[in-house]
Amino acid sequence: MISTNNVSLSYGKRTLFEDVTIKFIPGNCYGLIGANGAGKSTFLKILSGDIDPNTGTVDIPANSRLAVLKQNHFEYDDYPALQTVIMGHKRLWSIMEEKDAIYARPDFNEEDGLRAAELEGEFADLEGWNAEYEAAELLSGLGITEDLHHSQMRDLSGSEKVRVLLAQALFGNPDILLLDEPTNHLDAESIMWLENFLDNFQNTVIVVSHDRHFLDAVCTHVADIDFGKIKMYAGNYSFWYHSSQLALKQRSDANKKTEDKRKELEEFIRRFSANASKSKQATSRAKLLEKLTVDDIQPSSRKYPYIAFKPEREAGNQILNVENLSKYVDGQPIFTGISFMVDKGDKIAVIGRNDLAASSFFKILFEEDQADSGEYKWGTTITSSFFPKDNQEFFDTDLNLVDWLRQFSVEKDESFIRGFLGRMLFSGEESLKKANVLSGGEKVRCMFSRMMLQSGNVLVFDEPTNHLDLESIQALNNSLREFDGTILFSSHDLQFVDTIANRIIELTPNGIIDKRMTYEEYLSDETIKELRKKMYATAVV
Repeated sequence: MISTNNVSLSYGKRTLFEDVTIKFIPGNCYGLIGANGAGKSTFLKILSGDIDPNTGTVDIPANSRLAVLKQNHFEYDDYPALQTVIMGHKRLWSIMEEKDAIYARPDFNEEDGLRAAELEGEFADLEGWNAEYEAAELLSGLGITEDLHHSQMRDLSGSEKVRVLLAQALFGNPDILLLDEPTNHLDAESIMWLENFLDNFQNTVIVVSHDRHFLDAVCTHVADIDFGKIKMYAGNYSFWYHSSQLALKQRSDANKKTEDKRKELEEFIRRFSANASKSKQATSRAKLLEKLTVDDIQPSSRKYPYIAFKPEREAGNQILNVENLSKYVDGQPIFTGISFMVDKGDKIAVIGRNDLAASSFFKILFEEDQADSGEYKWGTTITSSFFPKDNQEFFDTDLNLVDWLRQFSVEKDESFIRGFLGRMLFSGEESLKKANVLSGGEKVRCMFSRMMLQSGNVLVFDEPTNHLDLESIQALNNSLREFDGTILFSSHDLQFVDTIANRIIELTPNGIIDKRMTYEEYLSDETIKELRKKMYATAVV
């Protein structure tokens, strides 16, 4: 267990936390949520001891081992990947180092032998003989192939380093596990592996993540940071979101009778309790929800941007035709021989193990890059709108947001522009901020505003959920589900993909996999798994 007692933290006039007293119990996984800037990562650093609060204490039982997902990707550059994982258990690693040093002494004596015997006993108690096997299992589960297990960390890619550091945090069955955005840089298979690992983890987990599918899969509780306080809710993220929205709706419905509201909330709890029986944490989660009362459900103060894409005109039947398209980077095939037609109403998730695949494909479609072979053709009725992964060039200007957005609007009236920005959470003085000082999330919301003004009937998004908070992701997700045009998009957010896409296209070095099904179905289909292995074999050049 880990708990806080009256923890407060302020930076100047800004208060992040005030008198936070909360307990995190073994056997539960807590999703720590809050708006951008609410202090999620900071609170994890307080729990880990990296930041001292202004007042209050963090209490961890004696002999409890706390593990943290490290954020410094260069800290272990001088060590092999396998050793880096084992170093996550500091006591075990120190025993291994001391043992090796003693046995390497040329003048090994009786005192050395006694000390070595003590260390061997503790080494056995900590199951040190299984350390390399366990570390290798973790690395393989997270997609680090065996040929990389003994590679120096400095020789690994950024994505591979993140996976090794995640394996380090998971190693050795820690009593308390703190994970800040653990799904970053993981592919869908690795995320599902991590979900299964945490489902079977018996100790305390506290996790910050913008991946709603991940939070739903692993969390038994949600710890919500709001107004400098942290309030605990039983259930996963979806339960918290839908219950808070229902409570907000009811609060605004002044004419609805109290008893009707109570019945509606009780039915909502029963429905989610039933759904919990289908999850991997069925028994514990169902029991938690059964204990809820309607008083536990409260509206959230979160603000959600208004995102709505409305086509100016309906698209014809000819949307996009791609024929034998290929792209190489540094002589290596990113995708080859890509041919397919986009049908009206398609919502296509474009995926690939190489992140460059989808980005390169989208850039080719919008003439920001050139294919090495093949061609494509848009239909004559198509008005397409593109959200690029890298949007920095749009914001290299000292224009304020009103003038920035006015560039993309037919309607130039300032009240119209301000109203549009207000719906995207830039109200009052916020709308006069300079475009070149915006945060990553603010830039993304501005790009959505630009796309909405373009009124395209085909929308193309390259990783649109990057930099967004959960509220903006939810708003975008809802908008694209309701959009009645055609969408092509890429995303690492499994729930985002699964709830929007009705077709999956995977770009590989050896061709294309094209299936009309949900993403969950695509990932679980055994025939497709075998096909994917073949498609990622040595590329045909």
